[in-house]
Amino acid sequence: MSQRSLTEGLTWGLVEQSVLHRLLVISPHLDDAVLSAGELIASYPGSAVVTVFAGRPPRYPAKPTAWDAAGGFGSGDDVVAARRKEDSGALDVLGASAIWLDFVDHQYLGTRERPRAADIAPALIEVVKSMRPTAVFMPMGIANPDHVVTHEAGLMVRAGLDGRASAPQWFCYQDAGYSHLPGLLAWRISRLMRSSAWPTPPVIPVRPDPVRKRAAVANYRSQLPPLRAEHGLDERLAANVPEQLWHLAPPPKGWERLAWDL
Repeated sequence: MSQRSLTEGLTWGLVEQSVLHRLLVISPHLDDAVLSAGELIASYPGSAVVTVFAGRPPRYPAKPTAWDAAGGFGSGDDVVAARRKEDSGALDVLGASAIWLDFVDHQYLGTRERPRAADIAPALIEVVKSMRPTAVFMPMGIANPDHVVTHEAGLMVRAGLDGRASAPQWFCYQDAGYSHLPGLLAWRISRLMRSSAWPTPPVIPVRPDPVRKRAAVANYRSQLPPLRAEHGLDERLAANVPEQLWHLAPPPKGWERLAWDL
C-alpha cells in the first residue's frame, strides 16, 4: 500500500472549531479536571465540569482517612462540603461551571460497596443530554479506582450515544500524576487500541496560562498537602508539564489490523 493511500483523507489530528463550541469535562474527584485539563478549560470559557465522586458518604469514619487527615481534616468535619467549596473557587478562576454527582469516593467505602461503571453511566448520560456539549473530555482512567470506573462509565455513555446526530465528539485527558506511573498510560492506550475508540493526540488550540492554572489549583487547599507529599505536585507545576489530550474515534478504514499486533 502506498504512503499516499495510507494517509489519504486523514485529518492529521485537526479538530473543527465547531466541535469546541461547548465543552463538558468529566472529573473523577473534586480537583482532577483542573489538575489535568485546567488550561484547556480556561481556553474555552463557559465550559462545564461534572465531578462524579462528589457525594457525601452515609457517614464519615470516626477517624479521618489518611488522605483527609493529611489535608487537615479532623473527626466530625464535613469533608465533601469543604471540597465542593474549593472546587467552586477553582472553577470560578477558570470561567467554568460545576456539576456535582452524588457518588461516594472509594476511600469511604468497602470494595463491594463501590459503584460500578454501569451505575455511573446513566447519571452521566443525563448530564450529557442536559448540557448538550459538542465535545466531552474524560480521564484516561489510570491507577486510582475512581478514575478507572469513571473512564469505563464514559466509554459506556459514548457507546450509548454513538450514531445520534447530536452526539458530541469524545476525548480523553491524561490523569495528572497518575499518567507518570510506569507503564500505566501505555496500558490504557493499548486497551483503547483494541476497541473502536482509538486514542489519537488532537490539534486543539489551547492558550497556555500556567499562572492562571496555579491560581485555580491553589483553591484546593485541603488537597495540596497530600498531593505535594505523594504525587509530586510542586515539581509538576514548576515544570509546566503540558496537558495531553487524546481524541477517541474509530480507526481509519483498513487500519484495524494494527491492533492485531498488540
